Amino acid sequence: MTNRRVRATRFLLLFLACAAAPACKEKAKAAEAAATPGEAWLTKDQVQKIQIATAAVVEREVGGDLLATGKVAFDDLRVAHIFSPVTGRVTSIRAQLGQRIAKGAALAGIESPDLGTALADVNKAQADLTAADHELKRQQELVSAQAGAQRDLEVAQDNEAKARAELERARAKGRLLRNGSVDSVTQEFLLRSPIAGEVIARNVNPGSELQGQYSGGTTQEVFTVGALDEVWLLADVFEIDLAQIKLGAPVVATVVAYPDNKYPGKVDWIAGALDPVTRTVKVRCTLKNPAHELKPEMYATTSIAVPKRKALAIPREAMLRLGDDTVVFVQSGQNESGMTGYQRRVVKVDETMGGAFVPVKSGLSAGDSVVISGGLLLSGMI
Repeated sequence: MTNRRVRATRFLLLFLACAAAPACKEKAKAAEAAATPGEAWLTKDQVQKIQIATAAVVEREVGGDLLATGKVAFDDLRVAHIFSPVTGRVTSIRAQLGQRIAKGAALAGIESPDLGTALADVNKAQADLTAADHELKRQQELVSAQAGAQRDLEVAQDNEAKARAELERARAKGRLLRNGSVDSVTQEFLLRSPIAGEVIARNVNPGSELQGQYSGGTTQEVFTVGALDEVWLLADVFEIDLAQIKLGAPVVATVVAYPDNKYPGKVDWIAGALDPVTRTVKVRCTLKNPAHELKPEMYATTSIAVPKRKALAIPREAMLRLGDDTVVFVQSGQNESGMTGYQRRVVKVDETMGGAFVPVKSGLSAGDSVVISGGLLLSGMI
C-alpha cells in the first residue's frame, strides 16, 4: 500500500469516528497532516468511544513461574519393550491392546523349534555326562590296578569336566525357557510381561514369524507394556533461564487435548549438556497421571516454579503481534487542540515468564504509558 493510500485510509477512519461532531472533522484533518508514520492522534471523544486505557511502565515484581514447552514420555522404569527370546511362529495372542495386565501375564504363544532343541540339549548333555563318568571310573580302576596309563586317566577327567560344564549350560538355557514360560500341555512357549501395566503396542498377529534374540540377527519388538500412572515431561528450557530452575521445583502442565486440566508434578532431573542447535536444555518433570489422559509423545506446556524478581514490566494484554514483531502503543502526548497521540513501538519482552506482567528487555522506559485496551482499533488507524 502506497503512502498516499495509507494517509487516505487513516483520514477516513478518523472522519467516520467523528461524523457526529463537525468540529471533530477539522481536528481530524489537522491530526492527519501532523501525524508521523506509526502514530495516531485521537480526540477526547474518540478515546472514549474506543475505550482506550493505559498503564504505566514501572518496575514490578515478576516471575514466580517459567513457561516451557515439551513432550510427554514414558517413565523409563515403568515401560518394557518386549522381544521374543526364541524363533518361531505366533500361535495365539493372550493380551489385547489397552488391557491392564499383571507382572508375568502371558502375552502371546509361540511355536518354536528352539524350545525343543533346548530341551533335547539338556537330555543329550545328561547322557554325555553319564558316559564321561563311566569312562572316568573305568580309567581310575585301570590305573589303580596298574593296567592303564596315567595319560588316559587325565583325558577321561578332562572329558568328564567338559560334559559337566555342557550340562550346566544346557540346563541354564532350559531354565530360562521353562521358567514360567512353557505351557506344560502343549509345550508352547509363552511370552510373558516382565512388569505390570497396560498393553500400549502389539506388533504381531497369529501366524507371524519371529526371529529370536538367542538366534542372532535382527529381532522385532513384539509388545510394549507401560504403566501410565506417572509419566515424564521432557521440557526445553532456554540457556538464559537455566539458572532459575532447581531440582524439586513444583510444576503444572497442560495439554491441548484437555486444556482445562492441570497436571501437577516436580522437576527431578536437569540435563548435563545443552542442545547445540536450539541452545536449550532438557528438564525432566515427573507428572501424576491417574486418569491416563497424558499419552507419550503428546506436546505439553509446563509452568515451572522459579524465584520472583524485580524488573521493568508491562501488562501482558498490552502486547500485540505484527508479523514477527511484538508491538505496543505508547501514549506520546497531547497537542494544542487537546488531541492525544499514540505511537506504535516495537519491543522485546521475556514471554517465558508467567504471570500478568511481562519483563521488558528493550523498547520502553520507566514512566512510559502503554495502551492495555483498544490497541487493536488503534492498529487499524495507523
